[in-house]
Amino acid sequence: MTHQARAQLPSRPTEKNHSYIPSLDGLRGLAIAGVLLFHTGRLSGGFLGVDLFFVLSGFLITGLLLREITTNGSLSLARFWARRLRRLFPALAAMLAVTTLATWWLQHSTAVRTASAELVRTTLSDGLWVQLHLVNWHLLAQDASYWETFGQSRLFAHLWSIAVEEQFYILWPLLLMVLAASLSTVLGPRYRGNAMSLGGAVIILCAALAATSQLLMVLLLDSTDPTRVYTGTDTRAFSLLLGASAATEPARRLFAALLRRLGRAAGAVMLLLGAGLLSSWLLVTGTDSPGLFTGGLFAHAAASALLIGLCAEHHRSGGRHGVLRAVLEFPGLTWLGRISYSLYLWHWPVIVLMEPGGIALFGEWTHTLLVIVVSLTLAAGSTHLIENPVRFRAGWARGWRGAAVLVLVSAGLLCLWLLLPAPEGQQIDVDLL
Repeated sequence: MTHQARAQLPSRPTEKNHSYIPSLDGLRGLAIAGVLLFHTGRLSGGFLGVDLFFVLSGFLITGLLLREITTNGSLSLARFWARRLRRLFPALAAMLAVTTLATWWLQHSTAVRTASAELVRTTLSDGLWVQLHLVNWHLLAQDASYWETFGQSRLFAHLWSIAVEEQFYILWPLLLMVLAASLSTVLGPRYRGNAMSLGGAVIILCAALAATSQLLMVLLLDSTDPTRVYTGTDTRAFSLLLGASAATEPARRLFAALLRRLGRAAGAVMLLLGAGLLSSWLLVTGTDSPGLFTGGLFAHAAASALLIGLCAEHHRSGGRHGVLRAVLEFPGLTWLGRISYSLYLWHWPVIVLMEPGGIALFGEWTHTLLVIVVSLTLAAGSTHLIENPVRFRAGWARGWRGAAVLVLVSAGLLCLWLLLPAPEGQQIDVDLL
């Protein structure tokens, strides 16, 4: 879940020329809460929070890319990808290293020995694919069912969504550069700096690709196990693309016109739209809601894109409806949104590693509360000690020094996957066959 650009344009209220949008962090807080409740077995449709993350990521990232293209006339892929790495890699690397070593130790420690040999083996085999941003395809190649995986406690299974977003971050800027170059060739001087022309072309591209993505989801759907269409990049791309289309200039003008038409009722309408999204999280399940994969997820993503666009435009226009501020901009919810990336990274390993042994004997709800408290603590520490310092204050994280650190840390992770001894496979006595 990517889900991963901050709810800002581009990132913090202190960044030049761009203002912080607290309601989007509030939406991110709702999304991560839904995912956390789903993975602890408390909300059947909480996995739809990942869909909301996808739409948010598509919206925020595309807004950044289009602004750079229209302002500078070009896009620096190196700078864009460097910013994404500074944003995503440090916390991910820390989580991968700590949880891998903890799992290996828990399996080998004679005093504890709460992690299974199979968990250690899958952790080491999956880690490399996480590092390559391809873990969703790796899990599909291994026929690892998404819905069964969480019962089998695969440590990095939740990172499929991070892989989908990272693949989007690699491919989407390239497509936008090709599109912008094509428009410049066709329109000539009329195109330069024209956000409406570029935005209109982006909407057409998003519509075509999103329709193709939804069609693939329908064609590839296996109703007995929808894992392929749920975690495949091609079949989930429409959520990111619908978010991307909402970030264009024509969409912004449409949202502004709609807000003007709604007037004082705008805040209430946005909250009703949000309530409709949340109600769907209470009603659906992943395997017993076949309509989810034949249009339901698309409709959810479209509604999410509408809500996100309205919230962003409402903020830009200076709107301050009390009902909206009281809910989506509630400080606790926006704080949850600000730590949501680290919380997404840490919460599933915490669930897996805290499930065995006597911990679960405290009772289901007590165990859930304990998981949430530990996850929040680790996420807050990761955000304030790793994410934000590297992203905003660490001079060494930029330029050639940042590249050198990236290479060294990546090499260290590679050593974990390749050199850490995995438990031997279960031996089968052939005499008993």
